Amino acid sequence: MKVTIIGYGMAGARVAAEIRARTDATITVFGAEPHRAYNRILLSGLLAGKTREDDLTLVEPHHGLDLRLGTEVGAIDTARRTVNGEEYDALVLATGSRALLPPVENLVTEDGTPPEGVSVFRTLDDCRRILKDATGAGTALVLGGGLLGLEAARGLAARGLRVTVVHAAGHLMERQLDPAAGAVLTGTLERLGITVVVDALAVARTDGGLRLEDGTELTADLLVVACGVRPETTLAARAGLDVNRGVVVDDHLRTSDPHIYAIGDCAEHRGTVYGLVAPAWEQAAVVAAQLAGETAHYAGSRLVTRLKAAGIDLAAMGAMDGGEVVSYTDPARGTYARLVIDDDRLAGAIMLGDNPTVGQVVQLFDRGTPVPPDRRALLLGRALGGDAVPAESPALMPDAAVVCRCNDVTKGAIVRCGARTVTGIAAATRATTGCGGCADAVAGIPDWLSTVDPVPADLGAAS
Repeated sequence: MKVTIIGYGMAGARVAAEIRARTDATITVFGAEPHRAYNRILLSGLLAGKTREDDLTLVEPHHGLDLRLGTEVGAIDTARRTVNGEEYDALVLATGSRALLPPVENLVTEDGTPPEGVSVFRTLDDCRRILKDATGAGTALVLGGGLLGLEAARGLAARGLRVTVVHAAGHLMERQLDPAAGAVLTGTLERLGITVVVDALAVARTDGGLRLEDGTELTADLLVVACGVRPETTLAARAGLDVNRGVVVDDHLRTSDPHIYAIGDCAEHRGTVYGLVAPAWEQAAVVAAQLAGETAHYAGSRLVTRLKAAGIDLAAMGAMDGGEVVSYTDPARGTYARLVIDDDRLAGAIMLGDNPTVGQVVQLFDRGTPVPPDRRALLLGRALGGDAVPAESPALMPDAAVVCRCNDVTKGAIVRCGARTVTGIAAATRATTGCGGCADAVAGIPDWLSTVDPVPADLGAAS
């Protein structure tokens, strides 16, 4: 069987590895970027100087793949089943998404690219451009107060730049947060030295920065545009596949052509384009199973959006309103918690700030299990008597507890893999290689194992 994959980002690399692990197919992968697959989620750490480029490379095995890096795909011929003239039996589209450039005067050149001094925040090359422009700069404007914009702002602020975030909506991250949470997040950012301007519609780029609809002019040495992304569907549309917001797929992740699948940011399943890594990896496993002759279906994903940067810890999931809503706000401490409960199940939650129960909340949301009668214990990390709920130590976690959501890695899988370092655990189980939000929890497991089940020093070093 000949399998062709278009796209070698986080989704394309994962589906290639999954297919290779299950089949003896010949796998050809076309990647538009010249780099090995890397973790886009960690780009903000690269901006901040906390992460090296080498640390971004994914642990996915690439040996045995026919990798065509830096190679654009010109056309898909569905009748002949060819890509760039080469035949395939099955084709997987993992073309991802592209940065959205809003209709702001002078923001793009005639060829559709940003002008000198303006950068988008999406790829490794974008990040390199931002870092180059930031050299010697003292101030920066970030257009966009969603997840990507705040990651870019925090990264640049960590390099010592005075950063202003400009956002058109009434509060930050309006798709994931309610106004109260947005206000607390704004306060947290401002304590970190980042200025936030909301209800601010940019209408033109000026030589010194941006002009807003009300006539206000904001100036800075550097402008970064992070206004979201759009699914990359150009190839699919040219090939005659059904395209709506994304490439339309069914529960088998097949497109309107039964020989072509789509996963990740470019795929639209039951009207939803997820745009996060965990659903893409779930989809990759489903496609690989089907190509191996197994029965597999994709029923959708339960999304948890994480923003975890120095001084910011945010998890948002599910609905913002429902039958029962319980919330707590402490702006001075940068803490906000909101639980949305329907039929005694967690339908949604926002957890901002230092809260020891965030892991428990995510588990309740994932599993759909009943919430405890004392809602305050989840909101505040405190039981009815006022004592703090102890942080969940590895000793108290059941083996079935999911430690790494992105890769669905349980505590039991980590214990059984035999590794005793975070690097070894990542190589054996893929834990920590997604959003990175589980890094502290994963690191605690080998520390705990070293006390209850020590291994020889040479084995620990080898892992």
